[in-house]
Amino acid sequence: MIKALGYGNTAATAPLERMEIDRRDPGPKDVRIDILYCGICHSDLHTARNEWHGTTYPCIPGHEIVGRVTAVGAEVKGFKVGDMAGVGCMVDSCRSCSECKDDLEQFCAKGAVFTYNSPDAHLGGMTYGGYTNVVVVDEAFVLKVPAGLDPAGAAPLLCAGITTYSPLRHWGAGPGKKVGVVGLGGLGHMGVKLAHAMGAHVVLFTTSAGKTADAKRLGADEVVLSKDEAAMKAHAGSFHFILDTVAAPHSLDAYTTLLRRDGTLCLVGAPEYPHPSPTVFNLIFGRKSIAGSLIGGIKETQEMLDFCAETGLTADIETIPVQKVNEAYERMLKSDVKYRFVIDMSSLK
Repeated sequence: MIKALGYGNTAATAPLERMEIDRRDPGPKDVRIDILYCGICHSDLHTARNEWHGTTYPCIPGHEIVGRVTAVGAEVKGFKVGDMAGVGCMVDSCRSCSECKDDLEQFCAKGAVFTYNSPDAHLGGMTYGGYTNVVVVDEAFVLKVPAGLDPAGAAPLLCAGITTYSPLRHWGAGPGKKVGVVGLGGLGHMGVKLAHAMGAHVVLFTTSAGKTADAKRLGADEVVLSKDEAAMKAHAGSFHFILDTVAAPHSLDAYTTLLRRDGTLCLVGAPEYPHPSPTVFNLIFGRKSIAGSLIGGIKETQEMLDFCAETGLTADIETIPVQKVNEAYERMLKSDVKYRFVIDMSSLK
């Protein structure tokens, strides 16, 4: 058994604090990773505070993990000691259902094992995430972090990156396509960067005029203030695809109106409370769709990391010591970060 240090909480209203946990010793197919960096995702806050009503305590969040391989099992073929490796939102799945066989483990029919707050088949209890100094994961769910990617900036790619990359790829963002991104937060800034790198014409929708310059720096061709009715109307019926990253309830009608025939509005933000019901007539007149997307499979996540290495993309981050994680949560709620917090795990002593 490996004695590990982590940062977690014991109740929805309790702050995150230092705690000791057990990690399993590496089995034949396992990879041990000493964690260097872990991004902070809005899902971490939702889970830690039980806003999705399914948290088991103690809870240690974190699913944007980058670190150094320090041990491998006897049957591991894809990793060696010293490699830079990543772990995203999943650490296992059934591997036998049709979804897993299609490399879509996030939709596993028997339920994917998520990096934290999922039943732990090895040690019992629940899985613990990346706000720790070490993690042990089956090789099949470990990602190769390409050389040249800044490890701190690469950490958020394991969730924010794949959450935006997967729907952009699935719905064909690229040259000749007009793509909207709603919100310029942790997810939205990656959506803008990736859609631009894919060759799409990118329009950012925001409620804040102050984000215009930054959005264009990140790759947006146009910026539209979503509260400006005339500016919104000017884009009516013109978008092939809109990626909605906002994690707060809001009306979807303003965006379905902007879709062209057969266009899709894809939701990746997960609010605590549901969105207002959309107007059906906006959909049936134009065969438009409202869809959702959940991260990506391991194969596609590796594809995303390789794409980011080829195009020189990482997240815009603010690095913090683990002792400031509670402060970071409060700042995240105020959108006071550009654009993703990343914990330097060397601060965990």
